[in-house]
Amino acid sequence: MKDATIAFIGAGNMAAALISGLIADGVPPDRLLASDPDQERLQQLAHTAGVRTLQDNDAAVRAADVVVLAVKPQVLQRVAKELASAIGERRPLVISIAAGVRSDTLARWLGGNVPLVRSMPNTPAMLQAGATALYATAEVNESQRELAESILRAVGLVQWIEDEGLMDAVTALSGSGPAYFFLFMETLEKAAEKLGLPADTARLLTLQTALGAARMAIEAGEDPAELRRRVTSPGGTTERAIASFEKDDLAGMVERALTAARNRSVELSRVLDGEEE
Repeated sequence: MKDATIAFIGAGNMAAALISGLIADGVPPDRLLASDPDQERLQQLAHTAGVRTLQDNDAAVRAADVVVLAVKPQVLQRVAKELASAIGERRPLVISIAAGVRSDTLARWLGGNVPLVRSMPNTPAMLQAGATALYATAEVNESQRELAESILRAVGLVQWIEDEGLMDAVTALSGSGPAYFFLFMETLEKAAEKLGLPADTARLLTLQTALGAARMAIEAGEDPAELRRRVTSPGGTTERAIASFEKDDLAGMVERALTAARNRSVELSRVLDGEEE
């Protein structure tokens, strides 16, 4: 990976996070390019990361072994079609981090026969604590798969899926998932305040409890259900709270919420596919 030149088309927050993670992994800054119409954003990235910057997407692609498409889904069609010629001549590995745009649609916009990896990172990637799912088209060889994994692993955990249709479920789980946890923490804080805790105390205890529970779940290497059972003493306070959650059908609520998010992801993908002229 350290020998590959990686061009980022779009220099927003996710591109900046990937660049930061790659540099932390030992990739030389001079192997990284960033192209964006926002000159101020490019200047900031050049100053903080020391990468090469330019405002010419075509030139960036022609200098790259890997092209990371980090633009908004709504403008991806236009950007991809503008890059089709350079992509066809250079034949780089293309990695898309645009939510909702399916690989066959993007491949058509890029002129077809493109080694393409579709990815779904989530916002904690900006802290190198992301969870990313990857899907590779048939044109991607094994070394390119390893390269794509190395790039996205710079911002957190990476998991491959072999059925692209599951990307909508990934979107519902890890893509939207941080907001679910934020909502639960927000709700927990407010409930604690109603029980009399000062707002700052409720917040700090909530955040640290969430962090501690996540670390235990990761480091213990055991099923969350088993960890829950261990801290739920018969007849105790935790058991009473769990019983209340179950009475209110927490499991059903979560399943319905993820299904709604998955279905919306499917709808949005169809809208983006329909934008093709």
